[in-house]
Amino acid sequence: MTKPILVIKFGTSAISNKNGEPDTNIIAQIASEVSQLQKTNHIVLVSSGAVGAGKKFIHKYDGSLSKRKAAAAIGNPRLIIKYNEAFDKHGIQVAQSLCERRHFANRELFLELKETYQELWENDIIPIANENDVVSDRELKFSDNDELATLIAAGFGASHLMIATESGGLLDGNKSIVRKVSKIDESIMELVDTSKSSLGTGGMSSKLTFAKLANKMGIKVTIFGIKEGQGGILKSFEQKEGTTFEPEAINLSARNKWLMSGGLTTASVKLDQGAVKAIKNRKSLLAVGITEVLGTFGSGEVVELTDNQGEVIAIARCREASLALKKKAQNVIVAHADDIVLV
Repeated sequence: MTKPILVIKFGTSAISNKNGEPDTNIIAQIASEVSQLQKTNHIVLVSSGAVGAGKKFIHKYDGSLSKRKAAAAIGNPRLIIKYNEAFDKHGIQVAQSLCERRHFANRELFLELKETYQELWENDIIPIANENDVVSDRELKFSDNDELATLIAAGFGASHLMIATESGGLLDGNKSIVRKVSKIDESIMELVDTSKSSLGTGGMSSKLTFAKLANKMGIKVTIFGIKEGQGGILKSFEQKEGTTFEPEAINLSARNKWLMSGGLTTASVKLDQGAVKAIKNRKSLLAVGITEVLGTFGSGEVVELTDNQGEVIAIARCREASLALKKKAQNVIVAHADDIVLV
């Protein structure tokens, strides 16, 4: 790719008015500022707000999963129309991309998604991604768009991930925005206000969790605000507003970045001391080294590898399904060294 990849995520609270519906003025501002960044970046927008755009049409809406899905079904086209109208004024076409977890858990499906985005970029079209809430078999809180944006940024090799939030950045004890964070550790996590917006599915804790993951994969992260007085996208992109989290210096292939994005995992495998030592020495995982399997997974799926204390030491793509492991000989390779990434 001739341009760096920039992923920008907008949560429901960041782009909604006081009624919880997408704010046309904010979306117009997004289109104006993103159109300038598109000149030098391949851009993916990840936008929530579909439920807010559709819930007023659902009789006695109460926030239950079935009503959220119905609201999303109505809101998705209404939301993309708002974006299309706003970007059309700048001569830019947008495309809707409704994603599911399987598009990231399966390497082949992910590569197909990546090829589609590359085709859009080559035609100067901006993809707007959102979780496919209508058919998702998980409650929305288990797969919010902070995770989706991070998976896209990691898998596509983005250099910068920007996440819009209602607060405009990470706030310190005096409610002032912390401008720069070199490492997300316990002292940073302690700054988080555990309360969250009533509009969205995730708060600052979620954003910091995925910012830390992105930093580990060499991706700079900026948490910023889009509303009046918060600086907006351009100033935050230039690190003049919001909070910037510095990336770690790493050298991972795109494939290993995909493996390392822990949001893919739905299960874990506990190892004995011998297997932990072997994994840390870049060896393959044999069935004999497994002491416990937590959760279920199929052949080819990504899981966490943990030590006996439950600490994650690596992410691996397993050759064997969880249900078949008990029937396998002890010297069978469960995950090849090439499919294991230390964390």
